[in-house]
Amino acid sequence: MLIALWIVNAILALVFAAAGSMKVSTPRATLQEKGMGWTEDFSDGAVKAIGATQLLAAVGLIAPVVTDVAPILTPLASVGLLVTMIGATVVHARRSEPLVPTIVLGAVAAASAVLGFIEVL
Repeated sequence: MLIALWIVNAILALVFAAAGSMKVSTPRATLQEKGMGWTEDFSDGAVKAIGATQLLAAVGLIAPVVTDVAPILTPLASVGLLVTMIGATVVHARRSEPLVPTIVLGAVAAASAVLGFIEVL
C-alpha cells in the first residue's frame, strides 16, 4: 500500500504544485487569457489564495511522510484537495466548462486520502 500511496501522492503533488505555482505567480488577467475563464468569477486575492492552498497541499502530501513528523497530515492534505476539487467541479459546472479534469483529480485525491489513512491508522 505504501508504494501506491507514494505514486498517487507524487502525481497529485506535481499537478497541484504546478497549478498552484501558476495561480500564485501569474496575474489573473493572464490566467483568463490562457483559458482559465473561471478566474472571472473570483478576485485576484481569491485566485492567489487558491493557488497558495494548492501549493501547501502539495507539500502536505509529501513532507509528513518523508520526515515521519505528523504523518496524519498527508491524508488530511488529500481530503483538503478533494474538497477543493468538489468546489472546482461546482464552479466549472455552473460555467458549463469541462468537468472531467476536476472529477479525475478529486477521485485521485480521494484515493490518496484512503491510502493515507490506511497507512497512518
